[in-house]
Amino acid sequence: MAILKKIDPAYLESICKILGDTMNGLTGTEISKYLSECNISDPKINSTKWKKLYDALNLKQNEDKCANNLIFFIQHVMRPSRHFDNATWFNEIRNKLNIVLSFEGLELEETGIIKRITAIKTLTEAEERAINLRKVLIDRKIHNDVLLFCKAELLVDNYFHAVFEATKSIAEKIRNKTSLTTDGSELIDQAFSFKGKIPHLALNNLMTESEESEQKGFMNLLKGIFGTFRNTTAHAPKITWTIDEQDALDILSTISLIHRKLDKAIEAKKMYEGKL
Repeated sequence: MAILKKIDPAYLESICKILGDTMNGLTGTEISKYLSECNISDPKINSTKWKKLYDALNLKQNEDKCANNLIFFIQHVMRPSRHFDNATWFNEIRNKLNIVLSFEGLELEETGIIKRITAIKTLTEAEERAINLRKVLIDRKIHNDVLLFCKAELLVDNYFHAVFEATKSIAEKIRNKTSLTTDGSELIDQAFSFKGKIPHLALNNLMTESEESEQKGFMNLLKGIFGTFRNTTAHAPKITWTIDEQDALDILSTISLIHRKLDKAIEAKKMYEGKL
């Protein structure tokens, strides 16, 4: 890794407040453990979690005259394999960290690796994007589950990450309704396939050729959306490209349609098994 300039103390403080948050951050034991694993000394000046973390990381980057070990610590803490059973926490903390890191020209990817991006000077532009996008989507009567992704932290560079996160919410809803644990095309096939069996989810009664065609078409629509934005093996974007506002509106409108269809879907297998 190239030598990284020291993180501004104000930004470092914000990072430590996120990781050491009283309600939703790391425990004191976890902080001590991760510092030790990264060979970062705890000066033991403060007992408050975020201050303890700040003291240790700031001292380390001042000793090193660079932020490399500080960045390694964040990557170590945010390694996805640590949080496989709490994806909600991982995504929430990652989004908060990325707001701060973006001012330093850095971004924590879903893989847990921090990469360089173009630094921003203010969140005003991203906030304006979020407000405008949300307003237009509300005018279009977009599903509430899609509006959740009109956040400034997802719109710092362009609209890609908002669309990507909205796409992931489709799979999450399917898993919640079916108790399945797979992803991508496998999840779609398991949830909606009906040949010779009762599907987990059905858009209709599947009594006519037309109704069967609707079910098949919906499955193909889902696979197209997933295939465009998901790498189901790595659970990360296949590629990050620039998406402008108009493209985002069109794609999010399609995702809204999918959410409405899922809300109305018949939980056929649960009904058949008497679980509803």
